Amino acid sequence: MSQTVELKVAMSCEGCVGAVKRVLGKTEGVESFNIDLENQKVTVKANIPPETVLQAVSKTGKATSFWEAGEPGPKST
Repeated sequence: MSQTVELKVAMSCEGCVGAVKRVLGKTEGVESFNIDLENQKVTVKANIPPETVLQAVSKTGKATSFWEAGEPGPKST
């Protein structure tokens, strides 16, 4: 059964986004993902445990943690 995992990942450029894409693309069990560079948020739909997704993204060397429910979403202007 797939579930959605939201992660906060310290990304500062498109190179960072590319690294996260490569790791998630190689991770078995990941069905889809969305990367929001501006908010440093990665949303992953996968049928593997959330901890496994977190560990996979951590392999990029970027600071990675679970997105807390109280954290602000997209900035409104």
